[in-house]
Amino acid sequence: MKKYFLFIVIVLVITSCMPGTYTSKNPAGLLTGIWHGWIAPISLILGFFNNNIRIYEINNTGWWYDFGFYIAMIGGFGSFSLFRKKKKD
Repeated sequence: MKKYFLFIVIVLVITSCMPGTYTSKNPAGLLTGIWHGWIAPISLILGFFNNNIRIYEINNTGWWYDFGFYIAMIGGFGSFSLFRKKKKD
């Protein structure tokens, strides 16, 4: 039961910061771009069911948001480490 509760809490925390909540007066910046890049797969899936959820925030600061989004999409949650060769001692 605790696992399900924890899963629901994590999903709610992640979805509370989805793209689409920023305005031109309050644009998304670098750190928001990184966050949106990390949660892009979740945003894509939820976007099928809710037209207000997007993968990419259109109200952003420009190059810095794009840079953060791109870095997060490439890096993910440590996916670079999957391709590194481990040293044998």
